[in-house]
Amino acid sequence: MYDRELAKRMLNFLILDILKEYSDEDHRLTQQEILRLLKLNYDVECDRRSVKSNVEALKAFGYEIDMEDGYCLLERDFEESELRMLIDSVLFSKNISQSVAQTLINRLKEQGNRYFRAKVPYIYSLPEMRYADNTQVMYNLDVLNTAIAEKKKVSFVYNSYGTDFKLHPKRKERYVVNPYQLVANNGWYYLVANYDKYDDVSHYRIDKITKIEIMHEKCKPTTMVKEMEKGFSLPRHMAEHIYMYSGDSIAIKLLVDKNIINELIDWFGKGFRILEQYDDAMKIFVKCNEAAMRYWALQYGPYVEVLEPEHLRERVKEDVNSMAEKYNKK
Repeated sequence: MYDRELAKRMLNFLILDILKEYSDEDHRLTQQEILRLLKLNYDVECDRRSVKSNVEALKAFGYEIDMEDGYCLLERDFEESELRMLIDSVLFSKNISQSVAQTLINRLKEQGNRYFRAKVPYIYSLPEMRYADNTQVMYNLDVLNTAIAEKKKVSFVYNSYGTDFKLHPKRKERYVVNPYQLVANNGWYYLVANYDKYDDVSHYRIDKITKIEIMHEKCKPTTMVKEMEKGFSLPRHMAEHIYMYSGDSIAIKLLVDKNIINELIDWFGKGFRILEQYDDAMKIFVKCNEAAMRYWALQYGPYVEVLEPEHLRERVKEDVNSMAEKYNKK
């Protein structure tokens, strides 16, 4: 129940709340409608002059309110298109649990007015999509952000799925790593880090981390980590680790069909070089993690041929022959 006297003293904020909820460029409110909503929602009564003077005060405070042909609030924290994009990003995120996704979507919906909420009824029932089983993802992200900011090591249990479709620890010992960066790739969050016993970069899926703790020990300096000694380029790192495999990147030459240029840019950015062009194909040079390139070449097999290095070419050839044997069985 509202305190009427207090509500009267907060009249300008109540009117602002009504404008946020009930008005936009397509839905303008008359003074009489604002008076009705004040009474209906807050049990507050005033006259038309009070409505006008309070709206003018809100404009003086910096709120963008149009007073011609009715009142409407023009300025909002988020445009409808921005809210839709944020909601869709939650809907299709694989990092969070379904309950967390529903909570986030409800909060985002509240940033719009009633007309926006009426346009997105599909949000009320989340589709049966793949969401992370680990409900600690948001907590993990918070802990890792703190650890990275404070340059502290973290320890955690790292898990993988079993045949029961549940997460199980990969080993008894806890992982101890130096956290440097959080990245999103292919719908998942990853930690870019250095496993304490080695000097190279490693990656860990955030949704597979449990029981994370920040340690007192400071992180290993990046000057002691391969790929980071002279500074860390995240765009280059992501282009060279397209499936987030750990390990060094190598120089690779490919013969590819010209009609997959869009796919090349999607996966590798614009960092690859075109060495030669033919009628329907081109020879390119790219730096990429070897294991990642092996699987990428198989994925785009009809359109890609690995030329160099020879050992990678032979490995892909063995994979193709193995696949052919399986499909040739009767």
